[in-house]
Amino acid sequence: MAEGQIILAHSRQSGIVAIASGEQYPWAHTALAESGFQRDVEGVWHLPADGTGTTVADLVTCAKRHRTSVHTSGRRFIGDAARDLARHLPGQWHASVDIYSRPAWQEDLVPWIWDSGELGRAFHSERIAYAATLTDLAHGTMLLLVERPGHQLDYLVGAFAPEGLEEGHGDPHAPRSIVLPPFAARAAQAIADRYLPSYEQAVHARRTATIAAALGSLRTAHDTWQAMVASGRSSDANPLSTAALGAATEEFLDHAWHRFLTVVDHAPTLIDRCRPANSPWPEDAAPLSRLADAVRDAETLLDEVVQGGPFPPQERRARAWPAIETWLTDGEIFLRQARVSAPHRSPAPPIAAPARPLATARPAHRSR
Repeated sequence: MAEGQIILAHSRQSGIVAIASGEQYPWAHTALAESGFQRDVEGVWHLPADGTGTTVADLVTCAKRHRTSVHTSGRRFIGDAARDLARHLPGQWHASVDIYSRPAWQEDLVPWIWDSGELGRAFHSERIAYAATLTDLAHGTMLLLVERPGHQLDYLVGAFAPEGLEEGHGDPHAPRSIVLPPFAARAAQAIADRYLPSYEQAVHARRTATIAAALGSLRTAHDTWQAMVASGRSSDANPLSTAALGAATEEFLDHAWHRFLTVVDHAPTLIDRCRPANSPWPEDAAPLSRLADAVRDAETLLDEVVQGGPFPPQERRARAWPAIETWLTDGEIFLRQARVSAPHRSPAPPIAAPARPLATARPAHRSR
């Protein structure tokens, strides 16, 4: 059995294109190069229109010499499908092709896929040699588009975990991928109407859960520290000296600061969505204002720690504690407001025309 594979497809702009796959994909690269194909920055091989006169039969013959099989896809090139879709999505999106020549590269991607539906299952159980990413250049949302396994025309679209919430595999808040038709305008409408609203709600829920977990950890550590101070004894019941108590306090404050950074990362977006006056608890407005001020103080402190010179730990602990204490006191008020403030996006208007041309800059990718 051939240990390298070449998958041929037709591109509207480039004509015949090829993708190398398999454990011995370098053999496929060699066959493609010897046959006159040229590789682009995304790893896709193109046969120059003015080139060598190479035919598919020539490629098959060359590939056999390099123990590589050649397969023809019944679909159009996924790069074309992704770019058509990007032009129809509202806003400004960038489309690119990602290739997972070796199965291990596909496996490496699994932890980054944030999905509770068919796309996530497909990456576990099916061989997927390539996909396309769609990146919202304004908001950073990264979608993953794949050909639906076992179907001739459909596609699946899901998402990568958002920045700051990476490795979303198995997350119960993950959105569910949807099936897309092979028609760009209808597929874009389905993404805008169905997928993106559920994605935004899932991000909100996951941020809220992440903050709740951080606050729970902080409260546990705070309760343990308070009990130790009150008793004058360590966790193993031995009496604490003044020096030991001071060291334990510093350790607690350092732990609290690092745990609180999770709140600093995710709370501002959620606080901006909170509308206490429209909630069952309009009296939450004042505590929410205090919580927002505390986060801003912590952000200022973090900037000084990161960007400044040597920063005395004692000063950092002293300045961080008031913000942490505010969240320990009123954090539950934030959580109940956040839970009733999930975004609700109205369906997008019908998409009648493509958006303006996209920027050519290629965003960073998480796959190879």
